[in-house]
Amino acid sequence: MSNKKNNLWAPWRNIYLTDKSEGGCIFCEKPDENKDRDNLILLRGTFSFVIMNLFPYNSGHLMVVPYKHSANLEELMDDEILEIRKFINMSVASIKQIMSPAGFNLGVNMGKFSGAGIAEHIHFHVVPRWIGDTNFMPVISNTKVISEFLFDTYDKLYNCLSKMEGK
Repeated sequence: MSNKKNNLWAPWRNIYLTDKSEGGCIFCEKPDENKDRDNLILLRGTFSFVIMNLFPYNSGHLMVVPYKHSANLEELMDDEILEIRKFINMSVASIKQIMSPAGFNLGVNMGKFSGAGIAEHIHFHVVPRWIGDTNFMPVISNTKVISEFLFDTYDKLYNCLSKMEGK
């Protein structure tokens, strides 16, 4: 057995993680602005919404976020969890249809020390993955290559999710 440690490095996110600007919770503020395309909100439900990550790990990186401002999973009610799960499933299906990834990372970081960039408001990540999506750019130059403009991806996913939702 090796003592070698494996690390997942994401230096391109350092700008986001070290932003010290004062302000409220973006997951509470963005839905209230009613500027869904500008704010990258793809889908709204009764208890949660789907939003693109402004600082994605990969193209198509989405988050499913409850409207309830809570850091704790156990504070979400059954109806909230059910809708979040539905939106995660819809997100995966739409990304598969539009982007044909090789796989996905699905997860939630609870608490600052787990890696949560916005620890005060729980959110669920849907990250498409492709063979070779980690290359020399982040290692050599602290640069992540995102293969498509955010709003081009937004338009494709919005149209797909709208059809799934029956809008």
